[in-house]
Amino acid sequence: MATGVTAPLDLPAIKALIPHRYPFLLVDRVNELTPGERIVALKNLSANEPFFEGHFPDFPVMPGVLILESLAQAGALMMLAKPPQDDQAGTKIPFFAGADKVKFRRQVVPGDQLRLEVTIIKSRGDTCRLDGKAYVGEELAAQAEILAVMGSPG
Repeated sequence: MATGVTAPLDLPAIKALIPHRYPFLLVDRVNELTPGERIVALKNLSANEPFFEGHFPDFPVMPGVLILESLAQAGALMMLAKPPQDDQAGTKIPFFAGADKVKFRRQVVPGDQLRLEVTIIKSRGDTCRLDGKAYVGEELAAQAEILAVMGSPG
């Protein structure tokens, strides 16, 4: 786990923090980061994204669950960027444990840039509740409260 991580973070820095890899790495850049408090990240959507081939071929739309996963990955980056809190630091990663108040407001299509804004609502022990909002430009595309739990991989 990194200590004192600051923005901006490029793709290699993101890959050093979270275990996700293509095609399931859904964060391309971090523009703002206050470890353990707030993150603003980006996902650029090209027509070559594998999910656009099947969702839907004649009218490609990013699946809502992947927008939600993008928000969760941004939240994981924020959680992992803060200094270690215990002797198991570096051995735990945040797992997506749930979502509440999920709403999809607009379609996300090839050529869009998704801006992921995530803040911590409440953190207690290994559990964290996050407020996530995904924007295209200034338009809200999706929002959710995300529950993340720190756990050991494998």
